[in-house]
Amino acid sequence: MNAFEYYPLHDFGPVMKGLVIGGLGIFHVFLAQFAIGGGMLMCYFQWLGQSGRDRLGVTRKFIDGYFKYLVLISFVMGALTGVGMWFTSIQISPRTIGLMVHEFHWLWATEWTFFCLEVVSGYTFFRYGARLPDALRMRLLATYTIAAWFSLFWINGILSWQLTPGNWIETGQVWDGFFNPSFWPSLLFRTIVCMVIAALAGCVVINTMPLPSEIRRLLIFRASHFLLPMVLMPVLGIWFVAVLPPDSRQWVLGGSVAMTLFMNVAVGASILIAGYAIIGLYWQRLTINGATATLLLVLAFGATAGGEFVREGVRKPFTVRQTLYSNSMTPAQITEFRRVGSVNDDPYPLLNPERYPNDQVRLGAKVFRLQCSICHTEHGVNGLMHLAGTWTNSQRRMNIAKLQFTKNVMPPFAGPPEEVEALVQWLDWLMAHEPSDWPTSDDPVVRQQIAVWLEEASDF
Repeated sequence: MNAFEYYPLHDFGPVMKGLVIGGLGIFHVFLAQFAIGGGMLMCYFQWLGQSGRDRLGVTRKFIDGYFKYLVLISFVMGALTGVGMWFTSIQISPRTIGLMVHEFHWLWATEWTFFCLEVVSGYTFFRYGARLPDALRMRLLATYTIAAWFSLFWINGILSWQLTPGNWIETGQVWDGFFNPSFWPSLLFRTIVCMVIAALAGCVVINTMPLPSEIRRLLIFRASHFLLPMVLMPVLGIWFVAVLPPDSRQWVLGGSVAMTLFMNVAVGASILIAGYAIIGLYWQRLTINGATATLLLVLAFGATAGGEFVREGVRKPFTVRQTLYSNSMTPAQITEFRRVGSVNDDPYPLLNPERYPNDQVRLGAKVFRLQCSICHTEHGVNGLMHLAGTWTNSQRRMNIAKLQFTKNVMPPFAGPPEEVEALVQWLDWLMAHEPSDWPTSDDPVVRQQIAVWLEEASDF
């Protein structure tokens, strides 16, 4: 990825782009994991019915009722959010998506094949499952479950590659990137999460069915078996943290307040769910009403959200570790842009260019759009006016020129002194409430000092 390709960048106003894709991504991941775990749970209940362990004959009724919720919620909403994820991703970070598709296009094709099998088998069961004999029902459910899990298998390898590419950095080989250091702990952890979400959703569904209390209690106890693997989560979590790069590991161990907080949210919610499930539902065989089951499911969503936030956050300042920074530039491209400028060849005009008082401020606005807007807004969420508004211009020049040292979750600044000064003037103009007249800053002493700071921050 040596040649830098410019793409039109979309503005979401005061909403940070990362929140748009992050919020949609968390919702999609939760639904996808529900679909995978739901297949496992239905296979388990189908096995109970076939093997004679369902003396009351209610597992078949549960499966048919549960699958309707699975189709309506996970299939429909999952498909919509899945397409939404691709649509949003290519608007926000097209170079990252392009690299992922370029490196793993055959694996993406394989995953899509399994996804198609999952959808076809799932809708086939939805249409004909109630009429089929037990043996065919099990085959169809097993086909659905295996296809769904292998969809997770392939996607997990690509997503974990972004954080821990392993030997792929040196070899560039697909399988070195796919079977990376965090592949197995994240795959096994996600598999357990799938089972937990499916079991909790099962408890909600059971409470919607008109069943005698004893039958409801029995079904909930059976579903609680899928919550027992949560005892392995601490081991898998420690394994995952252990294989993280040292600087990524420090974010979740206190280096970043936000990431540490979200990690604790995920851990705390998981502990609450596991404690109630193992002690209450399994050991003491307590029943659970619909409200409590829904509350536990919401806690599971919170744990998922916290975990996904951490997974995304610990990659910083990269979107692909040691390869592509969060501003979608490679180290080599940043070095080149420091020599020739980052926006000289940007073909896309600014929105409302007449808003800006001079060419220097317009240049600063284009630099912000290319290098900063992926994570920041002007004055909205994570806005630069809030983050750098109290700095003096001298502080801004130094902090931007030494960006990766100012805050080490930030990528290096990719531009010459003129672009640093343009960004500083643009920010200063915003802080002055956008006057119609603004002087151009053209002090050679200032440019020389910025050049010194850029040189001091040239090791990346």
